[in-house]
Amino acid sequence: MVYVDNSNGKIPNSSKEAVFYASKVAQDQSTDTVAFIVGSIDKEALENLGNFGADKVICISDEKLDNFDSQAFTKVISAAVGSAGADVIIFSHNYTSKSVGPRLSAQLNAGMVVNVVGYPKQEGEGMLLRRTVFSGKAYADVRLTGDVKIIAIQSNSFSPEVTDKKAVVEELSISLSDDDVGVVVKETNKETDKVPLTEAEVVVSGGRGLKGAENWNLIEEMADLLGAATACSKPVADMGWRPHSEHVGQTGVTVRPNLYIAIGISGAIQHLAGVNGSKYIVAINTDPEAPIFKAADYGIIGDAFKVVPKLNQALKEMNS
Repeated sequence: MVYVDNSNGKIPNSSKEAVFYASKVAQDQSTDTVAFIVGSIDKEALENLGNFGADKVICISDEKLDNFDSQAFTKVISAAVGSAGADVIIFSHNYTSKSVGPRLSAQLNAGMVVNVVGYPKQEGEGMLLRRTVFSGKAYADVRLTGDVKIIAIQSNSFSPEVTDKKAVVEELSISLSDDDVGVVVKETNKETDKVPLTEAEVVVSGGRGLKGAENWNLIEEMADLLGAATACSKPVADMGWRPHSEHVGQTGVTVRPNLYIAIGISGAIQHLAGVNGSKYIVAINTDPEAPIFKAADYGIIGDAFKVVPKLNQALKEMNS
C-alpha cells in the first residue's frame, strides 16, 4: 500500500512517484498496488493513479480529517493497511511520513526506513534498502526483517513510467470520534498562488549577495518566468528578508528539484546539505572561490544585478 498526499485537492508529483515505486515493489512480489488517500478529490484524478501503477485506490472523506492530525491520520492509515492486507507501506519522505510513520511503526510493530533512494532487494526473509545518510553525503544499506515494513522514499529519485491504465476507486468508512483528533486548527494563513517549495521542479534561491529584501524582485521575476518556487539561504531568513519557510539547508527545508538556481549564495556546507539532491545546480556569484561552484553543474562568475536581468530578459523572449 502507498499513501498518497492530498494537496488542496491535487495529487503532488512526489506521490505519483511513490505510487510508481510501490508498483515496482508489488510487481517484484507478485501482488497488487493499493493507493490510499484522505480527503475530497476528483474521481478522475484518483482513477488516473493507475497511470503510475496503482491497481486500486482507497479513499476516505471525513470533516475531522480536513486538517492534518498525525493521531487521526495514523488511525485511518492503519485501518486502510488492515483493509488492504498490506505488509509493505510506502510514503513520500515528507512531513506526513515524519509524523505518521513512527506512530504507525510502533502500532504495527513495523521496521521503517526513510530517505530511500533505491529499489528493495529481497534477501531471504528480509528486504535490503539503500538510503542516504549524513545529509546525502553517503549511503547506508538497511535490512528490514519484520512482517510489516514501512518505506519512505526521497522525492525526485525515481522516474515514473506513465501508462493509460485506470485504477479502481473504493470508499472506506472509518468511524472517528473527537478523542481521535488531538489538534484543533483555529486559523490557517497560506499563500496558495505559489508553487510549494518541496514540490517544485525548479527552485530559484537567493542569498546575502542580493544585499537586501528590496532586491528580491529579481528572484521573483525569474521564478515567475520559470514557473518555479522561491527559496533563500539561512542568513537571509535570519535577517528577515524572506520568511523562514523559504530557508533551504540542513536546518531548513530539503529540496530535490530538477533545477536549483543559487543566486548570490556562497554555498556553506549547511546550505549544500539541503540542496545537493538537486539534479542540476546553477550558481551565480561574484566570488570564483565560492564553495557553491564546487557543487554546481553550471556556474556564472558575475554580478547578480547584471547577470539576472539579462537572464530574465532572455527568458521573456523565449516565452513570447
